[in-house]
Amino acid sequence: MANILVVDSSRGVRNNLKERLEYEGYTVYDAESTLSAMSSYPTVRFDLIICGDGCEPSRTSTPWIVISQSNDVEHAVSAMREGASDFVVKPINMNRLLESLRTILGSASSREQEQEEHVVAPVRNRPKPENIKEIVGQSPQIKHVKRLIDKVAPSDARVLITGANGTGKELVARWLHEKSHRKGAPFVEVNCAAIPSELIESELFGHEKGAFTSAVKQRKGKFEQASGGTLFLDEVGDMSLSAQAKVLRALQENRISRVGSDKDIEVDVRVLAATNKNLLQEIEQRNFREDLYHRLSVIVINVPPLSHRKEDIPLLINSFATEICAEHGIAEKDFDSHAVEELSNMAWTGNIRELHNVVERLIILGGEKITQEDVLNYV
Repeated sequence: MANILVVDSSRGVRNNLKERLEYEGYTVYDAESTLSAMSSYPTVRFDLIICGDGCEPSRTSTPWIVISQSNDVEHAVSAMREGASDFVVKPINMNRLLESLRTILGSASSREQEQEEHVVAPVRNRPKPENIKEIVGQSPQIKHVKRLIDKVAPSDARVLITGANGTGKELVARWLHEKSHRKGAPFVEVNCAAIPSELIESELFGHEKGAFTSAVKQRKGKFEQASGGTLFLDEVGDMSLSAQAKVLRALQENRISRVGSDKDIEVDVRVLAATNKNLLQEIEQRNFREDLYHRLSVIVINVPPLSHRKEDIPLLINSFATEICAEHGIAEKDFDSHAVEELSNMAWTGNIRELHNVVERLIILGGEKITQEDVLNYV
């Protein structure tokens, strides 16, 4: 799989390119300047660099593409003379950029990407039990979630997991899979909010070669990749209505058809879905199909926000501290009672994810024992 570096002063440009290129199977790094890239990724070998105005890496042997606000011919000629492999004008035509990428990277990257899809992805989608984090907590709310998982997991019932961002919906989905009879088969995740609406159908159902401009080869969709296992539709409330209609058909008939094909393919998939939206309100606003909602919500598991289970915060802090110290290779640090109390009284609008980030910050910046003063200074 090719390593691509995106250098641009605009965070929005970097995020958009990173999202799309990762969807295409590339490993993407980003930085706001060449200096920042050198300090952030000193050991990474890049196969290609995409750089915005003012950051052309003219002294590198790595091929590079300029993305520029200017459509001035002299600017383009100058960049090509400096060694650029291509010059693309903003706003970026993604099909044009992808064609250029494939040409520059050549057939070797295509073979590598194909190996990644058929060899690496199944391994990634079959996590070992020891690699799945435990659901930490002893509050009545989290005990209820654990009981539901134990009851529902052995069946093939579809489950809709609801809750705010950062509450741990994906973790619930992974345990539903791990405790099921499908645990030896793939667990395939699709973030419906991260994929452009025009690409979601290709992502879910696959496509035939030539189905659209950048479809240079046949590709299996997530339904086929998950056959025999579990398909997790994360942020399903952000799925387009046209994709919803096709998902509904797939759930009703256990068959799909790739984009650009009229041939039906049978699939055996258990579908789990998650959302941070109120889908009943989305139905009223005609943003979500009511029939699909009823297909997905045979069982509903609501993951409570951290503000509703504050008694779990000390347990979570301890668990995160152990995990983070091991990851950073440092001696384990304890939190004194005043620090824990201070953290327990905070709002935590970002839920578990925010708490994890704060604990990591305190581990890195705090003393040998994390105190209330550390919390006040760094949170």
